[in-house]
Amino acid sequence: MALEVTDSNFEELVNSGKPMVLDFWAEWCGPCRMVGPVIEDLAKEYAGRVNVGKMDVDNNNDVVSQFGIRNIPTVLFFKDGKVVDKQVGAAQKAAFIDKVEALLK
Repeated sequence: MALEVTDSNFEELVNSGKPMVLDFWAEWCGPCRMVGPVIEDLAKEYAGRVNVGKMDVDNNNDVVSQFGIRNIPTVLFFKDGKVVDKQVGAAQKAAFIDKVEALLK
């Protein structure tokens, strides 16, 4: 299951030493519902190797502002605490897998 990432636990998770995939979403967002199951699959498939989380944009203004998230879903890919890739909008699961695999290299 994907981690619930919030303004208060973001720093700890992003700096845990593991790569991180972070899905910015909202309850009311239709395309977010299409990406949600893909994020859950990634959380299961990469458990223990990659932190995979979801951040509700309506409840976490600090991190949302920090990264200038204006469109959702937006998925950021972090390595060593820095953004190294991003996906804006819905995409096929294969596109997400390619980006996660790149984090592990």
